[in-house]
Parts: sequence; C-alpha cells; structure tokens
Amino acid sequence: MKLRFIYASLAVFLTLTAGAQKITGAGATFPNPIYSKWFSEYSASHPGVQINYQSVGSGAGIQQVTKKIVDFGASDAILTDQQLHDAQVTLIPTVMGAVVPVYNIPGVSSDLKFSPDVIADMYLGKITKWNDPRIVKDNPGVNLPDHQILPVYRSDGSGTNFIFTDFLSKVSNDFLNKVGRNSSVRWPVGIGQKGNEGIAGMVRQAPYTFGYVELIYAVQNKMSYGVVKNMAGKWVKASTDSVSAAAAASAKAIPADYRISITNAPGADSYPISSFTWLLIPNPAADPAKGKVLHDFLVWMLDHGENEAAGMTYAPLPKPVADRVRQTINQIH
Repeated sequence: MKLRFIYASLAVFLTLTAGAQKITGAGATFPNPIYSKWFSEYSASHPGVQINYQSVGSGAGIQQVTKKIVDFGASDAILTDQQLHDAQVTLIPTVMGAVVPVYNIPGVSSDLKFSPDVIADMYLGKITKWNDPRIVKDNPGVNLPDHQILPVYRSDGSGTNFIFTDFLSKVSNDFLNKVGRNSSVRWPVGIGQKGNEGIAGMVRQAPYTFGYVELIYAVQNKMSYGVVKNMAGKWVKASTDSVSAAAAASAKAIPADYRISITNAPGADSYPISSFTWLLIPNPAADPAKGKVLHDFLVWMLDHGENEAAGMTYAPLPKPVADRVRQTINQIH
C-alpha cells in the first residue's frame, strides 16, 4: 500500500513537472488590468503554469517579442508591415477599450465636453487657458477658471499614444502635419509621464492638468473624464456600449490580420477614441511546449475571459470577430 502511494505521488509529480511552464510577456499598459486578472485566473486553474506580464508599453512589447526576449507581446499600436515581418507574430485581438480625456480643475466636478479640434489644439499649444472661448462654448453654465492648462502626455512608446494621435490626426490636419500618428511622437507642449499609470497619477495630483488614459484607469482612480463629440456630431461618453458601437460600425472592414483603426468611427452611438488591443503571438513558437500553453490560454480567453471584459470597462469582442479569432488561434503552431 505504501509503495503504491509512493508510485501514485511520483506520477502526479511527474505530470505536474512535465506541464510546468513559465510564460513571460510584455507590452501595452492599456489592457494591463484585465490581462493581470486573466493570467492570474488561468494560472490558478492550470497547476504548473505561470504567466508573468510586464506592463511596459506597446513599443517595448513589440521590441521584446521581436528580439525573442519574451514569449509573447501586447500592443494597442497597429504594427507596420515591417514590424509584423520582423516579429513573426500572429495578431490576436483580445478586447476593445476607450481612451478618455481626463482633467483636474479645482471646483469643477461636472463632465466637461471636448470637441476633437479643441483637444488637438490644446496639445498644439493653441488653446492655453481653461476659460478659452471654444471650451466655454461647449460647456455653457460651467464656471471655468482663467488658468493655464498643463497638458500631460505619454513619454514612452505607447499604444495609448498611437490611439490618441491616430484620432487627433483624423480630426485635425494641423495636428496630422505637425505631430502625426505614432506610438512615439514629439509633443509641442506639455509634460511627459510613463504609462497610463503615470498620466493618471500626474493628473490626479496636479491641478489644472489635462491628459488621456484608458477608461479603466480613470474609473479606478475616480477621475473626471470628458465627453467627446463623435463623427456624427453627437456628444458621447466612453462606455462598453459606445466602444462596442464603434467596433460594430467598423466590423465589415476588419482585414484578415485584424489590423484596423476604429477611431472616429461612424454612427451616432460610437465613442470616437476607441480601439482594439492585440496579443502578439509568435508563430511558429520558438518553444512548442510554451506555444501549446499560449494556444490553450487563447481558447480559455474566448470561452471564459471575454465574459469578464464589461465588468472591467472593456468591451468584449463582437461575436463575428470572436468566431474569426477562434479560427486564427487554431492556425497558430
């Protein structure tokens, strides 16, 4: 009986050891809150598997997966043809989110409205005071102070930067020509901070600041965030429904590799600064055993993780997109 117990224990040990895998990933801060939850839950339900994710920004994530420093990357910035070729990855959209304008104006607690051209001109240094006539016009009845605006921007290579500058480049030719869309840009004015966490912390602490973060960072930090005018001329506040509306309006145009921008999407209900976020999965995997774990995780994500998205202010993948993603996952080897 004792010998049988030893054999049984040894068999369990060998099974766990054979299945033990430490997976490392790095990239976007935009989806970090939900990725942290998913990786923790998946690891807890799969003994021997540990997934560690470093929230270092999309630019660093693309670099690290390309150099094979990590087992997978993550980005909100749309990879260029060259980046996709160099990284040898398959893009897997995971959830959708919103970038929201956040601000800290003492004495003002109402939801401010921001026209796209106003946001662009704040970062171009054309609008410098909180009581600028164009901000006042969009916010009748709000007592805005005669005080300098301090714009805060992402200093690191960032998918949130890409989403925000992609939007502003679509709505302002001046912004497109002077700043442009990219994960790293030269900002004409303001102060830089690293990560969504950095911008959220700066705007929370410093009066009269203005910045941009993924929606969950504004919600978790109890920050004021603005309502933005969309392409249809409607004022829309970011929510899972308004982000889903932006995706639905763009769904037919999603290409086979999922590289699509859904900022400034058409439709009365679309939130204009919305985006997909992607995992960058090496294909083929350098380590087949780790590749199998990542494949297994992605299936779990579709079956279980997507159900948790809305509770964390992210929008789950629309069913037609999720069905396509499932087929793509099955092609990863």
